[in-house]
Amino acid sequence: MTEQLLDVDRLDVHFPSRGVIGRKKGVVKAVNQLSFTIGERETLGLVGESGCGKSTTGMAIQGLTKATGGAIRFRGTDLLGLSPRQMRDQRRHIQMVFQDPTASLNARMTVGELLEEPLIVHDLVPPKQRAARVGELLDLVGMPRAAAERYPHEFSGGQRQRIAIARALAVKPSLVVCDEPIAALDVSIRAQVLNLFRDLQEAEGVSYLFISHDLSAVYQIADRILVMYLGQPMEMASRDAIYEETRHPYTQALLSAVPVPDPDVEQNRERILLEGELPSPLNPPSGCVFRTRCERAQDLCATKVPEWSERGNAEKSHYFACHFPIDV
Repeated sequence: MTEQLLDVDRLDVHFPSRGVIGRKKGVVKAVNQLSFTIGERETLGLVGESGCGKSTTGMAIQGLTKATGGAIRFRGTDLLGLSPRQMRDQRRHIQMVFQDPTASLNARMTVGELLEEPLIVHDLVPPKQRAARVGELLDLVGMPRAAAERYPHEFSGGQRQRIAIARALAVKPSLVVCDEPIAALDVSIRAQVLNLFRDLQEAEGVSYLFISHDLSAVYQIADRILVMYLGQPMEMASRDAIYEETRHPYTQALLSAVPVPDPDVEQNRERILLEGELPSPLNPPSGCVFRTRCERAQDLCATKVPEWSERGNAEKSHYFACHFPIDV
């Protein structure tokens, strides 16, 4: 068991929806009653379709999106009760790597200035030592030290993401929220960046919340995986248990879409195609939110919200929310 670093407890992030003349139409439940923990040196993969609330969860942890309920405890301190100044101090320990490094890196600043900025904001390194620290950070992510004099647009997408990772690590955080960090990269570069994340975790002792829709990438880096659908948790277990002992029909459908490198297996295996469109979070289905696309759904699924059930033991817990789970 790893020491607990982050505890997200029944997190809600709801947004008011307004009509064309400004009248409130309802509430969009982007994240609804979401709970999970992340331990020291652990990677939790957060997966699901676009619009399921993955990125909103990461933004709420960072304080970039306001949570409307629940608690986010970082080393025992509830981040939702902090003032803006207190939250800024906490951000030294919780950093974020965004999906698109082109948008997240200021094009008017050199790489050296980008890496120096967090050192200045948090007053961590004396002015005379900042250049040396910038060089160390570039070494850490496999970039030449001469890159400090150049601008972000002069680099490839993979190199820009390495710079963004170096900036996140500049303040020696304990947790890095990675929001689709490889989605904007070429396929040939993704494996390199994933390997970099693993190497940095071993070298720096950092924990990750790794947000992605790519289950194959999450499998390579995560210790545990949490599957979300329409703002709610569907299943959470160790990486191997998610793949080998799947309990939720939604997880099973996601896994069936992951390519298999063996052509014979790939050709003959069964794929599960979900019927219909993702429901609107403004008007989610009653009972189980997944029931409108689930082939196992029965009458009970329309009237009762499934409980977040636990199977296994303290060392190997397996959680899921389903009235009629898959037998393993």
